[in-house]
Amino acid sequence: MDTAAKPSAVQPQNSSSAEVGTIVTGGERKVNPGPDPKNDRKPTRTPDPKFKIFSGAANEPLAQEICAFLGIPLGQTKLTKFSDGEIYVQILENVRGGDIFLVQPTCHPVDHHLMQLLLMIDALKRASARRITTVIPYFGYARQDRKDKPRVPVSAKLVADLLTTAGADRALVVDLHAPQIQGFFNIPVDHLFGSPVLVDYFKKLELPDLTVVSPDAGGVERARFFAKKMDSALAIVDKRRTDMNVTEVMHVIGDVHGRTCLILDDIIDTAGTLVKTAQALADAGASEVYACASHAVLSGEAINRISKSVLKELVVTNTIPLTDAGKAEPKIKVLSIAGLIARAIQSIHEETSVSKLFL
Repeated sequence: MDTAAKPSAVQPQNSSSAEVGTIVTGGERKVNPGPDPKNDRKPTRTPDPKFKIFSGAANEPLAQEICAFLGIPLGQTKLTKFSDGEIYVQILENVRGGDIFLVQPTCHPVDHHLMQLLLMIDALKRASARRITTVIPYFGYARQDRKDKPRVPVSAKLVADLLTTAGADRALVVDLHAPQIQGFFNIPVDHLFGSPVLVDYFKKLELPDLTVVSPDAGGVERARFFAKKMDSALAIVDKRRTDMNVTEVMHVIGDVHGRTCLILDDIIDTAGTLVKTAQALADAGASEVYACASHAVLSGEAINRISKSVLKELVVTNTIPLTDAGKAEPKIKVLSIAGLIARAIQSIHEETSVSKLFL
């Protein structure tokens, strides 16, 4: 028998170290989520022992903040790899009959974290969890939501089917690239928006003569909602995409001369669109340019582009953890969305409405 294909023995739960390539998540460590206007709701009843939250390796700090808000410990799991790279998962506590919430954004490395999520769902299902809710702050493959060319997959639909087949009973997601993706799931989906957290932050800044800007026609509805909450004007940047991840900004629709502009998007990936949009606004006479987004993917040369751009500040949420380079960039500010997600989790567990979180 090839012993290299066997995972090593499970670490005791009170062990102070883990083997190389092994991540043991969970425990009693408490994280202060910091001031957040959405963190005003605390649990008022004794925690249900069947109510548990687990996390994959993609964004454990966010899961810890969610648990700190709800006043419960993060469930313990063991995540490691075989010598050939296969993922190994073990749930280190009893979940039989439990109402389980599994936090895992499918961010970089996307395929690794997606596979880890699927294996954790299967492990929980086979451990007889009563209900498994996947909490996916960032839903990868969401931009591949239609056949826009011959012989291409609809990857968002495939990922939704994989989650359902693995055993997920419902999903909680944040700012899908296209809201219609909810229809790809055959299970209930709760779709949260990062806008309440972002609106609260920018209201406190009291930016003068504010204009909210959509970087493309597809984001107009999102920008219009945001502008209404901010009681500000609305502008649109017309762009033409010349190749995958490459855009060319054409012109600004709306008056931005002498005004403070706030670019609103759902995802910042390579930052090509963002930087060119900001430059177009500056060329049109904008006095200052800010930007905000829910998901800071920041791949490739994104951070370098942002650093050299005319942007004064880019505000993002912590649905995706920043790299060390991202944390060191002074133009990037991160807001915690843990309180919003925690309130949604609590409402789902208590079978109460989550619609109040959209206001």
